[in-house]
Amino acid sequence: MTTSNSASGPYAQRIEAAKRRLRDGAGDAIVLFPSNNLLYTTGFDESPGERHLFLVIPADGDPVFFAPALYETQLREETTVADLRTWTDSDDPADRLRTLLAELDLRDGHLLVDDEMWALFTQDLREAAPEATFGLASEVLADLRVRKDEAELDAMRRAADVADAVVDDLRALGDDAIGMSETALAEYVEDRLEAHGGSGVSFATIVGAGPNGAKPHYHHGETEIQPGEPVVLDFGTRVDGYPSDQTRTLVFGDEPDDTVREVHDLVREAQHAGVDAVEPGVTAADVDRAAREVIEDAGYGDEFIHRTGHGVGLDVHEEPFIVAGNDRDLEPGMVFSVEPGIYLPDEFGVRIEDLVVVTEDGCERLNTTDRGWKTAGPN
Repeated sequence: MTTSNSASGPYAQRIEAAKRRLRDGAGDAIVLFPSNNLLYTTGFDESPGERHLFLVIPADGDPVFFAPALYETQLREETTVADLRTWTDSDDPADRLRTLLAELDLRDGHLLVDDEMWALFTQDLREAAPEATFGLASEVLADLRVRKDEAELDAMRRAADVADAVVDDLRALGDDAIGMSETALAEYVEDRLEAHGGSGVSFATIVGAGPNGAKPHYHHGETEIQPGEPVVLDFGTRVDGYPSDQTRTLVFGDEPDDTVREVHDLVREAQHAGVDAVEPGVTAADVDRAAREVIEDAGYGDEFIHRTGHGVGLDVHEEPFIVAGNDRDLEPGMVFSVEPGIYLPDEFGVRIEDLVVVTEDGCERLNTTDRGWKTAGPN
């Protein structure tokens, strides 16, 4: 990520916001592990490993990194956290952790532990703080992460631009896609994501041709693209750690039959209705209902078999979830997908997905490419 690591930068501000929520009664400290929560609060991006590496954010006092000594230079250069407590491979990290928690007066506190922390390290925390009670870091951080700041939105707009450019590339393929395998087309998508400035993929690319498109979480295989057959293409990349997530259902070669046209038009109408419903103060369930009613009224309600959308941030699936029963009010800065679909088993599927940002008076679509099925020109 490229945002500032200064003491007044976004990471320091996020830590301070977390501490305020702790002081408001959420707990005595947050204990993070290599994860997107750690990335969000410090900018430090590391995969979990066998060594104990924690960030302790107490309600009062400065945050502390508890880390292997081999990370010290990295942490000092890449984060604003000044208090580093390091241990070497000749130390007993569990014993050092016990000493640190005692020093911070947390051995009998209420600790909010990273939701993704491995059981091994959670157990060591419990043994180091035997009188403590435990909750999840998401009790504080999820509500902070759900509203994106300008640095996050800038990264997500750029990631969406990359996905849009690849949709244009796919349309330009036209008849050249006929006979390609789903896997070959997925590899083409991933190559173009990199070519347009993306960093890897944000999730496993989906290319579902014909009947495979009726499986919402199908990935891809050796099925060949056939003329006139709908192909569900769901993909994304990352820019500065933040993802894009876009779905288009395209038809290569011949024109589709009337049923495909009907279903595609219906899904496009439902997607528009869902996006049109987005504004501050409406609920996540309201958006789901706006999209779902279009499909139900046309008699395909039983074929729309998933929620209308999900929040997107450092995690591709996070709050808010756009689903019936979620009465959370939408707020400016929230980012989520609107992706209704209709799935006809053994025949075909259609899904259309864009990411939107809730604004002060409505929403901004992050994806702007045409949502029709044609692979040559607008429709």
